[in-house]
Amino acid sequence: MRANSKIATSNKFLKQMTSNAVYLGELRVEATHLKSGEIMITDAPIDNNGKGEAFSPTDTVATALATCMLTIMGIRASKKGINIQGAKAEITKTMASNPRRISKIEVKISMPKIGIESNFQELLEMAAKSCPVAQSIHPDIEQIVDFVW
Repeated sequence: MRANSKIATSNKFLKQMTSNAVYLGELRVEATHLKSGEIMITDAPIDNNGKGEAFSPTDTVATALATCMLTIMGIRASKKGINIQGAKAEITKTMASNPRRISKIEVKISMPKIGIESNFQELLEMAAKSCPVAQSIHPDIEQIVDFVW
């Protein structure tokens, strides 16, 4: 075994292969989720020589933040017997140059009007902001998250 290998049972790290990706040409990539077989296509955006016909790789990063937040909120809510089905997120990604990178991700989460108490709203907001994707994004990327209750 290599010295840098991680074993799930021996420490706090869990390593698992989740997907395969194949370059299709013309700046498109097909990624397959190994467990489900679901397929996702990415395409370079128009402003970076692509067709802009699908999510760009950086779009998937921004979208991953929002979907992770909604998922964590759903987990937390379900533990209290609360169903947040219909919660929505609007995602805006801002790019910078030199080097080309994501500089800001804005997420507006609109919650269904189901009478969630304000103290639990705060817990859900904290849970969302501490989701694994939010914790994985480089601190130089500004994360602005607004909640509409």
